[in-house]
Amino acid sequence: MIKTDIIIIGAGPTGLFTVFEAGLLKLKCHLIDTLPQAGGQCSEIYPKKPIYDIPGFPEILAGDLTKNLLEQCKQFKPGFTLGERAEGIKTKKDGTFVVTTNKGTKHQAPVIAIAGGLGSFEPKKPVLDRLDFYEGKGVEYIIKEPEIYRGKKVVIAGGGDSALDWSIFLANINADVTLVHRRNEFRGALDSVEKVRELKNKNKINVITPAEVTKISGRDKLESLTITSKDAETEILADHFIPLFGLSPRLGPIANWGLQVEKNAIKVDTFDYQTNIPGIFAIGDVNTYPGKLKLILCGFHEATLMCQSAHKIIYPDKKNVFRYTTVSGVNGFDGSRKEAKKPVIQSINN
Repeated sequence: MIKTDIIIIGAGPTGLFTVFEAGLLKLKCHLIDTLPQAGGQCSEIYPKKPIYDIPGFPEILAGDLTKNLLEQCKQFKPGFTLGERAEGIKTKKDGTFVVTTNKGTKHQAPVIAIAGGLGSFEPKKPVLDRLDFYEGKGVEYIIKEPEIYRGKKVVIAGGGDSALDWSIFLANINADVTLVHRRNEFRGALDSVEKVRELKNKNKINVITPAEVTKISGRDKLESLTITSKDAETEILADHFIPLFGLSPRLGPIANWGLQVEKNAIKVDTFDYQTNIPGIFAIGDVNTYPGKLKLILCGFHEATLMCQSAHKIIYPDKKNVFRYTTVSGVNGFDGSRKEAKKPVIQSINN
């Protein structure tokens, strides 16, 4: 059982900033996310795309924003359960919640912050016969351990940043990579497109466009794929097939927790973004209320107010004195301290 002060469901920007705001109040956090790394959409879907509406940053790449948020909250030593989906919830006699993931990992806390963005992300799957049979037997939708692809025949399908970046990465660890896309044009960062072109010219990546994977073959596991283009149909040997067509948002099992839901979003009270269940909050894109805007900066604001109420729930008899970080500094759980340099006090006339 993992015990903490706040269970945060969703390790995207809002969830990560919650760790920082909670840390200022001496509250510990543990994050659960279905993705294998922190950052949510910012790291999984568009890490190289610029964001223009983060205060203080005229322009910042989504991946860099994730790195900055991880660095900002690092001194508060958050825990992570990644690659697992929050599914079951139970309320104990003492009022605390126990959240269990799809892999059986249990987490206990008096407060839950649902910061799941647009919900738990599920991969968009190609329409292929017996696809489900080959899942886990050569067909994967998320790359968790890149080393297992070293020296293997890997077919990646897709035309966005994830398909391009993983093709580059796997080619550089000596995987035999074939990239298949249904169009000639790729919708990814220009430097990634250029790197794939360069690797193609060096015969380190085989690029087949416009084409689609139309058949999976193999007795007990994936052995070959049929790739169909306008003029030809080719069967190639493959150890792994990784369709990277993006992710579809789903509220998932959380929709069955008894929360008030409206159009796949969780209704909250704008005083502190608490749901209809005391102790469970919803912040960021996953919530809804009159005038709601699905912006990262709005999630940051909601996280800040939520943590104030979370402190009152966890320490009902302890007064929280609000302090500015510019004055009080920041004390981390790891013993670190950040503070402004103190002015030197001395006489001018003596």
